[in-house]
Formats: sequence, C-alpha cells, structure tokens
Amino acid sequence: MKVVLASKNKHKLIEISKITEKFGFELVMESELGLDIDVEETGSSFEENSFLKADAVMKATGLPALADDSGIAVDALNGEPGIYSARYGFDDSLDDWGRLKLLLKNTEQVPDGKRQAQFVCVITMVTPDGNVIQARGEIHGELLREPRGENGFGYDPIFYYPPLGMTTAQMSAEDKNRVSHRANALRAFYEKLKEAGYADK
Repeated sequence: MKVVLASKNKHKLIEISKITEKFGFELVMESELGLDIDVEETGSSFEENSFLKADAVMKATGLPALADDSGIAVDALNGEPGIYSARYGFDDSLDDWGRLKLLLKNTEQVPDGKRQAQFVCVITMVTPDGNVIQARGEIHGELLREPRGENGFGYDPIFYYPPLGMTTAQMSAEDKNRVSHRANALRAFYEKLKEAGYADK
C-alpha cells in the first residue's frame, strides 16, 4: 500500500521507513509527488496536530497519509516546549541547534535530579475512506547540561536515556529504533493497523 508521509523531514522518513517496512507500506514523501503542503498546526495536542497534517495530505493526494507529531516535554518547564518543539522560541532564525541551546539556557537553573523529560510521538494515518488510526509513544529520560553524541537530530544530543546510559544522539540506529518514542508509537500503531485490517495479524 502506498502511503504518503506528511512531512518534509528526511530524518523522519528514514527513521519511520526502517520500522514500517514490515507493515508492507511503500512510504513516500509528499515532495516525491510534487507537493509542498504547509499545514497550520492549530491543535492543542500532539494528537490534534498529527491528525491535521495527515488529513490535509490525504485530501491533497487522494492516498492514505501518515503524519508524526512529536516533541520534547520538560517536567520543570510544565511540559514545554511540547507541541512547539520544532518552533521553540518562535524565532525563524533558529535552527535545530539554536533551539537546543535555547532549551539548555531556559533550564540552567533546574537542579540535577529535577531535569526529567520525555520525548512524545503521535502517529496518525488517515485514509481516503475515512478511517483514522492513531497511536502514541513516549520515552522517558532526563535533560543533560551539554550535548553528547553525533547521531539523531533535534534535541537528541541533550536527552539522556538511563537504561542505556547514553543520549539518543549516542545510540545506534538499531537501538534508537528499538526504544525511541517514535518506535514505541509505531509499535502501538502496528497493533491498531492489524485490528483495522491494514496489516497481517
């Protein structure tokens, strides 16, 4: 089944494709279909924004569309940046590294032992026949005070995962695809796919 990924982020395509191969999906980016769809993320949750993106791309392509809305939530910041992780600071001049540094600056006064955080991911697929399949995944860890690791993207270099004793930017692709928020969401999503008859049981 051909499914359009409602994203312009090639890192997400690589991560998601490695996990969805077993689904029998042929995952393509919207750009491969000649589309460049900007969806205004007006939702107040990961679930709402994930649906908005998938629904818009499904309507534009006439194909099932898969969207991922994800971010980092820091307990000491009352869950910020959360759904605004990719727009943190609301400064268009900031890139991933700039937003990471802003988060470190805003948590300078948070003491060790109180730096808990989680990555959250919600996966939504919307089909032309009106089905909506959605699943959420999380990974819990803590925020470091300086980056470690060269892999991953976004806030990975400062997100420390105690069970493996490393940041998500220090993990191999295999380890990350086993424990990440995206991997956890996709595992739950796969179970819902099977229940809906879109994947073999």
